[in-house]
Amino acid sequence: MSTAVKDMLAAYPADLGGVDRDKLARCIEECVACAQVCTACADACLSEEMVAELTKCIRTDADCADICAATAAVLSRHTGYDANVTRALLKACATVCKACADECASHSEQHEHCRICAEACRRCEQACNDLLDSLG
Repeated sequence: MSTAVKDMLAAYPADLGGVDRDKLARCIEECVACAQVCTACADACLSEEMVAELTKCIRTDADCADICAATAAVLSRHTGYDANVTRALLKACATVCKACADECASHSEQHEHCRICAEACRRCEQACNDLLDSLG
């Protein structure tokens, strides 16, 4: 299946080295999706009557959205690639996604947006770990 991310990776004029293009594309796509879902979840939390009880969730959503967006951006750049930076960023992204998924899951029975967010965070965490494992 062709996606804009895969199309851009295919159009890159230089060699991507030994990076698994499918895992890279999936990771970028999951990071972008997770950033969007976390932003929307934080906003939805702000609209809840019990907003004071969701402070940690809102903060975690915001942190996760920012780190996922940064990860997607860095993974989209290949010129002057630094594997050590990529590994560190993937580890950070997987860590924040796990934290956000755990936090949102604790509210998922009361708030559908938190359930959706937890699922997106788990998919992103897995995609980051899969890419990280493939980098060796």
